Amino acid sequence: MIEIRNLSKSFVTSDGPVDALKNVNLTINNGDIYGIIGMSGAGKSTLVRCINMLERPTEGNILLDGRDLGALNKKELREVRHTVTMIFQGFNLLMQRTCLKNVILPLRLSGVPKAEAEKRGRELLEIVGLPDKANAYPAQLSGGQQQRVAIARALATNPEVLLCDEATSALDPKTTHQILDLIRDINKKLGITVIVITHQMSVVQEICNRVAILEHGEVVEEGEVAQVFANPKAEATRNLVYPEMADSAAISDEHGQRVRIIFNGGPAARTPLIAQMAMEVGVAASILGASTRSVGERAYGYILLEIPGGPDELAKAVNFLRATPDVTVSVEVNYAAKEAE
Repeated sequence: MIEIRNLSKSFVTSDGPVDALKNVNLTINNGDIYGIIGMSGAGKSTLVRCINMLERPTEGNILLDGRDLGALNKKELREVRHTVTMIFQGFNLLMQRTCLKNVILPLRLSGVPKAEAEKRGRELLEIVGLPDKANAYPAQLSGGQQQRVAIARALATNPEVLLCDEATSALDPKTTHQILDLIRDINKKLGITVIVITHQMSVVQEICNRVAILEHGEVVEEGEVAQVFANPKAEATRNLVYPEMADSAAISDEHGQRVRIIFNGGPAARTPLIAQMAMEVGVAASILGASTRSVGERAYGYILLEIPGGPDELAKAVNFLRATPDVTVSVEVNYAAKEAE
């Protein structure tokens, strides 16, 4: 288990101190695939570097299975780093070494005999699907293959935690999906806890079971991925989950009556709800924006409607929609949102 307690990190600049992280508190359980997401500058990479003590926190503690990493001496910290490994966006492979030699580098630096290290290295290349690339050089590989080699290298020391810092950001969508499948498979088969640092909500949606959203160095929302998708509370979360929602809001006339429908994972997202509303209560709405996506085989999303007419039409629409299971309805009149009554 990783416990992050009251963590803050400041950097000194010529213009004064800059707070990269502010009072971060998170608990990451063994076996989790935990997403940490935010826009550029949110503090994600600083946080992951604090987790393995590449950056020393200004305040707060990082506990790994109850051990305070900040209290360890250099030798103890080196030992811990064998159990907390990392992959990066840029792969960080040594271009003058073969794939096998890249994979076994941590073992050789730790004094493992060459024959034993190479045996382990070939096993790892098998795990990541590159058994025939042992003698190839990184320049001969695609980006996805290079990331597989980096993953094999990260697994060389039998880690308990794998940190993934924007590990798929440089890859195309198909290769990203393949790498995420590999990470998920490693998590299941080896029981490794995975922390995924990303700015892509699609990555969190595909692989993570829990997620924390960072904004300006603070955790603004945290929870199970399905719950966060179903009901994003913080504005930063809504912008990440449904970035098109903010754009669609500007379409409406400033005197229009807008109704936002949130689908919470039930079957309503797959029914002709708006057509049913028009037929049953006689209110035909304009759709300003919509988005749905599957998380864990359940559908989550939203529809933003503009309701013509006056208060009576609005009341009919809201009452009909609120009677639908697994749907949350809110009303925005003249851009002032209030919960529908």
